[in-house]
Amino acid sequence: MAFPFELSIDLTTLAILALVAFIAGFIDAIAGGGGLLTIPALLTAGLPPHLALGTNKLSSTFGAAAASYTFYRRKLFNPSQWRNALIGTAVGALLGAAMAQWLPSEWLNQLLPAVVFGCGLYLLFGKTPAAPLLAEAPIAKGRQWPQSLSLGFYDGVAGPGTGAFWTVSSLLLYPLDLVKASGVARSMNFVSNICALTVFIISGQVAWLLGICMGLALMVGAFLGARTAIKGGSKFIRPVFILVVLALTVRLAWQHWLGLA
Repeated sequence: MAFPFELSIDLTTLAILALVAFIAGFIDAIAGGGGLLTIPALLTAGLPPHLALGTNKLSSTFGAAAASYTFYRRKLFNPSQWRNALIGTAVGALLGAAMAQWLPSEWLNQLLPAVVFGCGLYLLFGKTPAAPLLAEAPIAKGRQWPQSLSLGFYDGVAGPGTGAFWTVSSLLLYPLDLVKASGVARSMNFVSNICALTVFIISGQVAWLLGICMGLALMVGAFLGARTAIKGGSKFIRPVFILVVLALTVRLAWQHWLGLA
């Protein structure tokens, strides 16, 4: 159970984690990668890896819900076009979260910093593709299955960078601009988060007080971030994407090599 651990968290640590969550929600709604902040923060606060993953899923679900609703309300995500992806993401996330329960804690202690660090490097040096010319072309259904199953599974097992991977892969696979691809990413993030969260709740790997406090902060950040992304468009998102990933990668490299994360 998470309650004994939560009783040991002081108000200062809780406030710092809420601030980190707000920033992560803002970043995640614009370009993805919010988990690159929240998971290291939870691990640094002393949560065991399984509990950190489950708590992060709880807080991330708040932010993903706010961001995905904002994009849907602005008609930048049409669920009927992405039915296969929604189903595949749910199935993949459930399987991934179930597998995460079987991984020993010492494996996750080694795996999570390496995954976050690797995601940061990939997002820094990988090129975000340009939007295709035929912006109104139909969305292919068949290719949604491998994309959604693999990314849903990854989000269930670990999660950092999933939103950014959704954005980049959607730009590569479909006739979307960067704003609409961000809407797809946020919506799929919500599905995978809530499915994986269900598994972590059943296994008792959620720190509820931390998760809810961080989740509320994430929701505010995600709401503001989504509105900023929609208003600023691709010209705003691209430089923010690069700057955020650069900053996170430097920070995680510093933590990784000095053994502080």
